[in-house]
Amino acid sequence: MLRPIDLRAFKKGSDNQALLDMLPRPDVVADLPTAGVLAILDEVRGGGDAALRAATSRFDGVQLDDIQVPPAEVALARTRIAAPLLEALEVAHGAITHYHERSRLVAAQEPYERDGVSVAEMCVPVQRAGLYAPGGRARYPSTVLMTAVPARVAGVREIILCVPPTQDGSVDDLTLVAADIAGVQEVYRVGGAQAIAAMAFGTESIAPVEVIAGPGNMYVAQAKRAVSGVVGVPSAFTGPSEVVVVADSSAPVELAAIDLVVQAEHGPDGLAWLITWSKELLDGVTSEVARLVVESPRRDDLEATLGKNGYAVLVSGPEEAMEVANHIAPEHLELCVTDPGSLVPLVRNAGAVFLGLLTPASLGDYVAGPSHVLPTNSSARFASALSVEDFVKRVHVISVSEQALALLAPSVAALATAEGLPAHAESVALRLTRPDGGVASVSPDAGVGPDAGVGSAVANALDAPTQAQ
Repeated sequence: MLRPIDLRAFKKGSDNQALLDMLPRPDVVADLPTAGVLAILDEVRGGGDAALRAATSRFDGVQLDDIQVPPAEVALARTRIAAPLLEALEVAHGAITHYHERSRLVAAQEPYERDGVSVAEMCVPVQRAGLYAPGGRARYPSTVLMTAVPARVAGVREIILCVPPTQDGSVDDLTLVAADIAGVQEVYRVGGAQAIAAMAFGTESIAPVEVIAGPGNMYVAQAKRAVSGVVGVPSAFTGPSEVVVVADSSAPVELAAIDLVVQAEHGPDGLAWLITWSKELLDGVTSEVARLVVESPRRDDLEATLGKNGYAVLVSGPEEAMEVANHIAPEHLELCVTDPGSLVPLVRNAGAVFLGLLTPASLGDYVAGPSHVLPTNSSARFASALSVEDFVKRVHVISVSEQALALLAPSVAALATAEGLPAHAESVALRLTRPDGGVASVSPDAGVGPDAGVGSAVANALDAPTQAQ
C-alpha cells in the first residue's frame, strides 16, 4: 500500500536537488479542474439562486427549496445531539477561542516611534466572512469551529457558512450546532465551487462576503483561487489532507502506521508519507498500514489516497529526512523520534509540526487550539495556518511632529521631484512656509528651524530637473 523509495544515496549538503525533484508529487497545475470550475463560477454569477439549485441537483443529487437553513432548524439540532458530543464541541470551542484570543493580544504592539514619526497599526475586521466546511464524505463540525472562531475573535460582524447538503437536503445536526456555538449567523446548504461563487459574487439568497476561508476538494480550492482578488482568500491552498511522518527506530510501528491512516481517510488526492532511516521500521509500518486499510470502514478512501500518494521513504539519517520533508512541504509534519525538539530547527516548510509520540496530528485537528485549516499542495512554502490575521486589515495610522516634518521634507521633495510628481513636493513645502505655523514655530535650538536651511532645501528640490521617465 505504501510504495517504497530508497534515498539512502541522498546525502545532506551535497547537490541533490535533481534527486529531490524526482520525488513523486501531485502535479498541482495539471490536476486542477480549472475549466470546470470557471464554468461553474460563471453559471452562478449569471444565474444566482437558480444556478445554485441546478448545480446542487447536478452534483449532490438534491433538490433544494430553501437554500438557507432556517434558524429554527439550527436550534432544533442542538436538542438532537448526544451530551458527550455537545460537551466535546464546547471543549474544542473553548480551546480554539483561547488560543486565538491570546495570539491576538500577543500580536498587539506599541506604536512605532522614530524621530517624531509615529505609526500605529489599526486592525479593522472585514464586515462579512464566508466559511466553507466539507460535507460530502464525512461531517466536519471541527472545521466550522476552526474557521468561525478566528473570524469571531477578529471581530467580524457577519459570519456565514456554506456546507454541502446530505441526500435528504438537510445539513448534519452536529455541523449546525458547531455553527451555533461559534456564532455563525447564516448557514446555507450549498457546496462545491458553486458555494464559493455564491459567497464571492452573491445571489438572491446569499449576500457577498469580503473573505472566504475553509478547506475543500480540488474544485473548492481552485474556485477560491479563481475568485481571489474579488474577495480575500488566505494564500494557503487548503485542499485534500496531507501528512508526513518522520520516524526513527524508537517509534512504535502501530503509532506511525495509524497516523498515516488518520489523514489518508479524509479521501482521495491527499498524501501520506513515512520517512525513516530504519529499514526495520519501514517494513513494519508498511505491513501495518496494509492491515489497517483492509479493516477500515473507510477502506475505499484509504486505498484511493494511499494508492496514489502513499510512500515509505528510506533515507540515511535525520538531516536527510528533514530535507525530504521540507521538499514535500506537508500540511501536517509529525516528528516521531527520540528527540523531536532537535529536528525543529531543521523545519522550513510545514503547515503544523507535531512533536513526539504523545502529539498526533489528530490532536491538532480538534482541540490543540490553532486552526486545522492548513496549507496543502506545497503551499506551506509560503503560507501559514488560518488565523485572526486572515480576517482583518491592518491600517497604518501615521502622524508626524513639526520637527519631524522639517527633517523629512527635503527628502520627500527630492524624491517626488525626481519622480516627476511636483505636487507631492509642494505638499510638504506649503506646510513649511505657512505664516500661521509650520517650521516658523520650531525652535532653532533643535537644528531644524528656518536657520537650518530647510526651506531653501525644499525650494532647491522643487527647482531641480527631474529624472523620472
